Amino acid sequence: VGIFLDQGIKPVSPALQGGFLTVLSGCAIIVRGQPRGGPPPERQINLSNIRAGNLARRAAATQPDAKDTPDEPWAFPAREFLRKKLIGKEVCFTIENKTPQGREYGMIYLGKDTNGENIAESLVAEGLATRREGMRANNPEQNRLAECEEQAKAAKKGMWSEGNGSHTIRDLKYTIENPRHFVDSHHQKVVSLYLLSTDGSETPEPFAAEAKFFTESRLLQRDVQIILESCHNQNILGTILHPNGNITELLLKEGFARCVDWSIAVYTRGAEKLRAAERFAKERRLRIWRDYVAPTANLDQKDKQFVAKVMQVLNADAIVVKLNSGDYKTIHLSSIRPPRLEGENTQDKNKKLRPLYDIPYMFEAREFLRKKLIGKKVNVTVDYIRPASPATDTVPAFSERTCATVTIGGINIAEALVSKGLATVIRYRQDDDQRSSHYDELLAAEARAIKNGKGLHSKKEVPIHRVADISGDTQKAKQFLPFLQRAGRSEAVVEYVFSGSRLKLYLPKETCLITFLLAGIECPRGARNLPGLVQEGEPFSEEATLFTKELVLQREVEVEVESMDKAGNFIGWLHIDGANLSVLLVEHALSKVHFTAERSAYYKSLLSAEEAAKQKKEKVWAHYEEQPVEESMPVLEEKERSASYKPVFVTEITDDLHFYVQDVETGTQLEKLMENMRNDIASHPPVEGSYAPRRGEFCIAKFVDGEWYRARVEKVESPAKVHVFYIDYGNREILPSTRLGTLPPAFSTRVLPAQATEYAFAFIQVPQDEDARTDAVDSVVRDIQNTQCLLNVEHLSAGCPHVTLQFADSKGDVGLGLVKEGLVMVEVRKEKQFQKVITEYLNAQESAKSARLNLWRYGDFRADDADEFGYSR
Repeated sequence: VGIFLDQGIKPVSPALQGGFLTVLSGCAIIVRGQPRGGPPPERQINLSNIRAGNLARRAAATQPDAKDTPDEPWAFPAREFLRKKLIGKEVCFTIENKTPQGREYGMIYLGKDTNGENIAESLVAEGLATRREGMRANNPEQNRLAECEEQAKAAKKGMWSEGNGSHTIRDLKYTIENPRHFVDSHHQKVVSLYLLSTDGSETPEPFAAEAKFFTESRLLQRDVQIILESCHNQNILGTILHPNGNITELLLKEGFARCVDWSIAVYTRGAEKLRAAERFAKERRLRIWRDYVAPTANLDQKDKQFVAKVMQVLNADAIVVKLNSGDYKTIHLSSIRPPRLEGENTQDKNKKLRPLYDIPYMFEAREFLRKKLIGKKVNVTVDYIRPASPATDTVPAFSERTCATVTIGGINIAEALVSKGLATVIRYRQDDDQRSSHYDELLAAEARAIKNGKGLHSKKEVPIHRVADISGDTQKAKQFLPFLQRAGRSEAVVEYVFSGSRLKLYLPKETCLITFLLAGIECPRGARNLPGLVQEGEPFSEEATLFTKELVLQREVEVEVESMDKAGNFIGWLHIDGANLSVLLVEHALSKVHFTAERSAYYKSLLSAEEAAKQKKEKVWAHYEEQPVEESMPVLEEKERSASYKPVFVTEITDDLHFYVQDVETGTQLEKLMENMRNDIASHPPVEGSYAPRRGEFCIAKFVDGEWYRARVEKVESPAKVHVFYIDYGNREILPSTRLGTLPPAFSTRVLPAQATEYAFAFIQVPQDEDARTDAVDSVVRDIQNTQCLLNVEHLSAGCPHVTLQFADSKGDVGLGLVKEGLVMVEVRKEKQFQKVITEYLNAQESAKSARLNLWRYGDFRADDADEFGYSR
């Protein structure tokens, strides 16, 4: 590269050096000096005393009548002669004359001084230029030109050769009728040519002039090769190859250019190379990137790139992941848009939109992500943080979003989604850097999906998912129940987790949604928002919900439906990877075993899980105090049966032949408490509807007799249906919450414990047949309800103590009386101290059998059917 040239040059000057050249024609050259902080000034030198032919010129677009001017003979060979001789070489020049209009004429020499080859003489000697007419040979330069011309004529060179030189005139085409066909026919072929000029912007952006000079100084009028890539709006897109490098990559690397999405897609030499070159300039803040700030510049490295476990697929472009810290984070897949409804009239106005099933391909997209990612570890690379935006008339409000590229096993999930036509790629403004770090791969994947007609780009009819939502619909649930019960184990996908034991399931084979309650357990109830009040959750309810979520949300599970409740929710067992979720919740001290589990095949597993959890005294068993077994052990080992009867008052008989009694000794205390409590309530009556019942809570309840009693809330079905247990009497009732109130602290169970104690009859087996059991219950109700009896504890058992009961007056054994009537069977026990009483009971049973009373009216039915009916001899 040469030096800056002094612009104020006199008509004749000493030799000056010039650097980078452009050859305009056979006798006009542009010389540039050395750049300093920007493109150097340029200077056109016209060769003195000679004339070369004029090159073709295109008609000015502003002049409708103007016509294209063709090459003059030998004009193009003259220009080519100079281009090949001078481009890339150092020259020096002298100025001999300057016209008033500023046009400069002079001589150009190859090399650093005038001793080099005289370019004008070389042109004339090759027959590519002539001396100007009228020039007299009165100086050495003119004489030399005359000699050169005579030599050319003698040798018949160039224009002095035979013919009119028509073969040197180019057949130029300024427009291509079908550029697309031209590109396709030469697609990715290497075409040899040289660069005539570089286009400049009419209103240059910053660094535009420098970028133009950067390209011109390396390529202008050099021999290069071009790969034709594509065609866009009559413009041909290509890649210029030069032995010294690829100008596209160089411009990007130097910060003179930015990547363009619409054309980078057709770049066949690896779009990643261009992005890498652009990244190089961005990182160093070169030229157009001088004020560049990376989208993730404010993030720590650990927040930019991390490994996490996928817990939930929120949408076709968003997932919830669990970090190593245990925190949850929502990640949106960068630069993609999930399927969406197009147009305004695509949805019935009266029908509630269910996006997952109603938006075409939304379900397929969600399922693809769910099957691929749920429970798996993925690599997350944060690309940008999309800031929160307020709502407008057309767009809803968005909270801040972390947008990232998520990969699993080297597969970019967003790219896979797009290639299947299950998402589309977002288009950005050219200067918008908030995009995926693999944006080009996404565009290429979308192009493939469009070409192959995949998913959203398919011409076929869109898939329709007719999914029936049975959850909460009692009528539909009733019809569906027998089918699910017969099905045994059914496959399901957990769509939502309401609480530790309440879930929403999708049954793929039946294409329906159901609400499912886990059987056999009592799970802490979560917080609920009821009209007018917020009900707090029970301890460990959130932990139970999280446990169930982490284990089964969006997983494929198996369910066994056993029954349904009044609200149309199905009740049963859920298995995940062969494990029973009810058992797992009990095992992790997040649930207790419910008495309804006794009838199930999983009862033993539940009991052993509960026993292990109790020993650890964690979570729901944190305050558990183990009942001292020692007290009952000596009773079992005694040689003589202990008979210590105490007076009790029988208040309630249950349907399974258990009964509740009050201790006669504390009866007066209860009466006094009830009297004081009712007086207190009368002077401070509870405000109707002010009490919000919670399961397990003590309260006061107004019985049918209009009096208030102490009670415990067992279940809140609705504000109108609250199940209560009267703790001092043992009976149960369903009441509206308006007939309930807060239990005054002065009358709590700390002041006087609950007076009704539950017992069961010792040494007898209650019939499983419903009618037979009813007969036994009716007999007991008739004989002892609301009467005083004598009670003796015989042995302890799961649930409640087993006792013998005597009539207060006759001292007759109530249980033995039931055996004699043939209403119950004997439960044989092996302990030595019970042998005498067991013999008495068995003799009574034989008498009832002989007399064919009640159970025995058809003989001893147990011989053949005992196992079948659950009886044992």
